[in-house]
Amino acid sequence: MLTTTFTTFLLTLSALTFAAPTTTSSDSKLPSRSHHAPRTTHTVVAGRSGLQFQPDNIVAEPGSIVEFHFLPANHSVVESSFAKPCQPKDHSSFFSGFFPVPAGSGKQSAEVFQIEVRDKKPIWFYCAQNNGRHCQSGMTGVINQNFDNQAFSLRAHKEKAKGVEGPSGVQANVQGGWRIPNPQPQAGF
Repeated sequence: MLTTTFTTFLLTLSALTFAAPTTTSSDSKLPSRSHHAPRTTHTVVAGRSGLQFQPDNIVAEPGSIVEFHFLPANHSVVESSFAKPCQPKDHSSFFSGFFPVPAGSGKQSAEVFQIEVRDKKPIWFYCAQNNGRHCQSGMTGVINQNFDNQAFSLRAHKEKAKGVEGPSGVQANVQGGWRIPNPQPQAGF
């Protein structure tokens, strides 16, 4: 009896410990996600008080999710670099696509965009809406800013964005994250 109970315990422990992560299809550019443990989700709202992300400076541990909610206008979120604040970082940087929400509707988008934080390196981002020059008007942000180096602060990044001539760049496709149904569509952002 004791041997059977111990064997059952080991099999159960093995199943819990070595569960395979879920992945996306091989032709997708989305990263894989595993569902081993609860994650912290950081909510960022685009357009709550004009052309800004709130919060625009997020501290998130690796494995955390950053979830972008979109309010009226037509916002997006694109990964950039510190050096080029209104341009995609590279061909693999994340891009949410645009989320048109009618002005005056008092609603948020029926979808959100999520990314997974992979490490503690800063992740710079912006809104690529060119009607109103959202990025150049201060709609930028950072995940895991290095607070020890003020030369690479969010304030300095926003100043660089103000000086960008020409339009903000976008990626060709939604990539680098997940566009999913809004889990809080009635939230009063």
